[in-house]
Amino acid sequence: MNLLTLLQVNQVQNGVAQAGNLVNDTLPQEKKLRVIDLIMNAGTGGIIIIAILFIMLFVALVIYFERLSAIKAAAKIDPNFMNQIKAYIKSGNIEGAKIFAQQYDTAVGNLIAKGVSRIGKPLEDINKAIENAGKLEVYKLEKNVSTLATIAGAAPMIGFLGTVIGMILAFHNMASGGGKIEVGSLAQGIYTAMTTTVAGLIVGIVAYIAYNHLVVKTDKVVHKMEANAVEFLDLLNEPS
Repeated sequence: MNLLTLLQVNQVQNGVAQAGNLVNDTLPQEKKLRVIDLIMNAGTGGIIIIAILFIMLFVALVIYFERLSAIKAAAKIDPNFMNQIKAYIKSGNIEGAKIFAQQYDTAVGNLIAKGVSRIGKPLEDINKAIENAGKLEVYKLEKNVSTLATIAGAAPMIGFLGTVIGMILAFHNMASGGGKIEVGSLAQGIYTAMTTTVAGLIVGIVAYIAYNHLVVKTDKVVHKMEANAVEFLDLLNEPS
């Protein structure tokens, strides 16, 4: 009696195990979403567009770090710079003031050096020379920054173009299949096509933030240039 009961229990356990395996086999398996799979399944057009976006991201980062370094270098100035210039000018040592200003290869240094070199000419000419020198320094600071703005605007549109191409191909395959295409295949084609839009948005956001950060940094340098230029002109307007 005990042996029979044991055999029955084993049969029940085996039946439960087989039923569990059958349920596991019939349940849909969860697929892990990997970026590399999305890129590789995007088709030739999608891969080309994503490659272009990666190149744009690389260019944007190179421009950002290069310009950030250049702007920081241009902003450096000795806190006592203008005091030294004032001392030279008040003592009549114009040549000494010019040499001292030229030692600072910065935006403010170049601006004041240009103004000192024009001392002795009408004040209007000095002011004009400083303005022209200021425009040249601003141009140096903003070099290639417009490219960064272009990338910020163009990257999302390029990504969206890839998505539109992918969607067209997906619906073309559905139409070619006579309406018998599998929903899973269609869904895979659609979310793969959307990868280019995500990539474009990422590149655009990074470039946009980098561009605005450089603009803020440049504005601070320009403000410092204007403040020192006004101080220099006020020095020339002081009565002897």
